[in-house]
Amino acid sequence: MSSLDALDRSLLQLLLTEPRLGVLETSRRLGIARGTAQARIVRMERDGVVRGWAPTVEPSAMGYGVMAFATLEVHQGHGIAAISEHLRSIPEVLEAHTTSGQGDVLCRIVARDHADLQRVLDAITSTQLVARTSTVISLTAEVPYRVAQLLD
Repeated sequence: MSSLDALDRSLLQLLLTEPRLGVLETSRRLGIARGTAQARIVRMERDGVVRGWAPTVEPSAMGYGVMAFATLEVHQGHGIAAISEHLRSIPEVLEAHTTSGQGDVLCRIVARDHADLQRVLDAITSTQLVARTSTVISLTAEVPYRVAQLLD
């Protein structure tokens, strides 16, 4: 991946704050040619800096009012692919990361309520791959996912 220059950072900052801007309006606001803006965006997509253009969806507004983080300890010897496949089959598992430390996999999960959270956790542990879990419930998101500050 190439490093970002000042124009790339300005372009990303604008697209992060106003993601629905078209390329023409983006180029106008930055004072650059439309082709330059388009080429920069295409390069950043190709390099993996920009990974998509999908809307940000809020699970709580969709009825999933409980967010939790579950640390899984996985039985050794099965490889990560098997547990990853299992976790992908559970819609409420929003993310799963292999980790260092006491746990093996950290999952961000959602549920409709606390009883539903138990159902999701039961689904996660329904495989012989998971030895045990430790779960914490998120009360508030004090610092939500963000990347714009990295451009400064």
